[in-house]
Amino acid sequence: MTKSNLLSAAAMMIAAISMSASAQRPAAPAAAQSTPTPAATAPATSPGATQLPTSKMAVIYTDAFLDPKTGIAKFNIVLTKLNGEFAAVKNELTQMQTRAQTLQDEITKLQQAGPGVPVDQRAVNTKVDQLEQLKKDVQRKGEDAQASYNRRRQELFAPLQEEIGKALEAFARARGINAIIDGTQVPLLYAADSIDITRPFITEFNSKNPATAVATPPQ
Repeated sequence: MTKSNLLSAAAMMIAAISMSASAQRPAAPAAAQSTPTPAATAPATSPGATQLPTSKMAVIYTDAFLDPKTGIAKFNIVLTKLNGEFAAVKNELTQMQTRAQTLQDEITKLQQAGPGVPVDQRAVNTKVDQLEQLKKDVQRKGEDAQASYNRRRQELFAPLQEEIGKALEAFARARGINAIIDGTQVPLLYAADSIDITRPFITEFNSKNPATAVATPPQ
């Protein structure tokens, strides 16, 4: 492991715990505030012709659910709880990283003692051994913490995801929508603002599901 990627496992863990909940897409335009325009009535067909079903489609951008200001409030409550549970291990990993960097600086200083000054190779070797052991400890602890973080994140968010799924189904049924495309997951060449239900759904969900529920405690 080179100095440029020193303790990358721990850094990844810290980055995961410190992740921002900001959305990746601008808020839905004002036109999306209204209920999607009803589909046009299917034209009459001649006797014997096949009757095609009438479809009412909508688009939603689920990345907007994570916006800390305008997204689904419960997401931020759960995320805050999750990060709080791992704050101690995050701080410990940060301290271990700081110690490793200090050791690396001390090794460099000893190796560059200056002209005419002999290098204390014994001291260098001792610190090198300490640094290598610390790297191993941080990598192991970081990997364990990352696995625990991912597992706990699934435990906390799974019930909320199920709750949102049921709410979205009810939202669609109440408005006669029979197909919803997640624009965050599926690239769209074009989608009219009038069929974007992101903002109306978030507003309705937050009003019916206040962010006061306590998440499931750790097992």
